[in-house]
Amino acid sequence: MKIIVSGCGKIGETIISSLVNEGHDVTAMDKSAVVIEEITNLYDVMGICGNGADCETLEEAGVKNAELFISVTDSDELNMLSCYLAKRMGAKHTIARIRNPEYNDKSLGFMRHHLDIDMAINPELMAAREIYRLLKLPSAAKVETFSGRTFEMVEIKLKNDSVLDGLSLIEMRKKYQVNVLVCIVKRGEEIYIPDGNFILRSDDRIGITATPPEILKFFKMLKINQKQAKNVLLIGAGKAAFYLSKMLLSGSSNVKIIETNASKCEKFSELFPAAVIINGDGTNQDLLLEEGIKDIDAFVSLTGSDEKNILLSYVASSAQVPKVIAKINHREYVSMAQKLGNDSIVTPKKLVADLLVRYARGLQNSLGSKIESLYQLMDSNAELLEFIVQSDSKVIGTPFKELDTKKGVLIAGIIRNRKAIIPSGDDFLQAKDKVIIISETSGMKDLDGIVK
Repeated sequence: MKIIVSGCGKIGETIISSLVNEGHDVTAMDKSAVVIEEITNLYDVMGICGNGADCETLEEAGVKNAELFISVTDSDELNMLSCYLAKRMGAKHTIARIRNPEYNDKSLGFMRHHLDIDMAINPELMAAREIYRLLKLPSAAKVETFSGRTFEMVEIKLKNDSVLDGLSLIEMRKKYQVNVLVCIVKRGEEIYIPDGNFILRSDDRIGITATPPEILKFFKMLKINQKQAKNVLLIGAGKAAFYLSKMLLSGSSNVKIIETNASKCEKFSELFPAAVIINGDGTNQDLLLEEGIKDIDAFVSLTGSDEKNILLSYVASSAQVPKVIAKINHREYVSMAQKLGNDSIVTPKKLVADLLVRYARGLQNSLGSKIESLYQLMDSNAELLEFIVQSDSKVIGTPFKELDTKKGVLIAGIIRNRKAIIPSGDDFLQAKDKVIIISETSGMKDLDGIVK
C-alpha cells in the first residue's frame, strides 16, 4: 500500500520504521534535506524534500495514488492543511497529528469534519491515558483494555517470593480457582506462548487476560497492591502533564507538579488551581525530599529528556515510591530503564506507531475480519490483536482443541454480547464475536491467519 509520511522527526521516523516493516511502499517528506538523507539511508523509502502543504511537493510525492497520507510535523496547522490538500489531490485517507489542547478540547470534531481528516492523533494525550490506566492499577507494568473495559490485558513481573514460582499453569488454576489466562511470558530475553504445562518462575514477566474483577481477584491472591494511586508527583509541565493532570484531578487525586520553567508554572497554576505547582529542578534530590517524595503513591517523570526521566525514575525507586512511571521516546533506552528497576515505561511515539499500523492493516484488509485493536507486548516482541469475527470466517464453529492454529499463536479471550469468556478447548467462535489473539510474529491482518 502506498503511504506518504510528512514530517520525519521522532514520531515520523518511528511511524516510517513500523510501516516499512509491514511491507508498505512508503514515501518520506520533510523540509530538511539533511533529515531526508538520514531517513533514506536508514530505510527503504523514497524521500522528498519540501513542505507538506505545497501542492507541487505533494504531486512529486505521488499523492494522487496514495492510499494513506500522514502528517506529523511539529505544526498542528500545517498538518491539518497538508491533509486537506492531500485529500483534495487524491489521497484516499488522511491522518493528522493535532497536539494543541485547545484544538483537542473544543473544536477537533468540527475541524476533522470540515477538513475531511479521517483520524487525528495526539501522542501526548495517548501517553497520558496509558499512564492514567497504570495509576489506577499500580502493580501492573502495562494495561490494555478492550470493548469498554469488558476485558483487560495486564503485564506484571513476578516477585522473587511469588507464590506462583514453580507452579505449572494447570496447577495454578486448580489451586487458586481464578478465571484468568496467562497468555504470554517473557523470561530473560525469551518469549513464550505457554500451554498448561508451562512452569512459572520468579522474575518472569507475564501477561494475563481476564475481566477487571478477576484481575483484581488474581492480584489479591498474589498479595499485590491494588490501591489506586491518589497522591501523585509529576516532573515536567508539558502537554502530557497537562492531559494527565486533568484526568487525575477529575478523579479526585492529589497532584503536585515540579517544573523548571516559571511561565509554565504560572500557566499550570491558572489551569489547575487544585494542584500544587512547584517552580524548581526535579533532579534536585533535596527538593524532592522536601516535597515529600517518600510519602507519595506515584512518581511520573515527563520531562523532554529520556536520560533525565530514567535518572529521576531510579531516584524515585530508591526512595521506595510504590509506583514509578517514565516517559521514554528512544527505544534503545527502554532496556536500560528496566535494568534500573523501572518496568512501567510509556513511549508516545510507539503508541502512535501501533495505532497507525492497525489502521493501515485495516485499510489493506477491508474485506476480512476487522482489526479493532493492535498492541505491541513484551517490549515489542509479540502482538496482541482484537478482531471482529465475520460470518464467512473459516474458524467459526470449530472447537479450539480441534483448530489447527499456527505455532506461536494463542486465542486469549472472547467477548460475546458484552460478556467476557476465558477460552477453553471446548469453546469456539461465532459470527460477531470479538476475539483477542496473541502472536509471537507480527503482520497478521486477518483472523483466518491464525490457522495453518
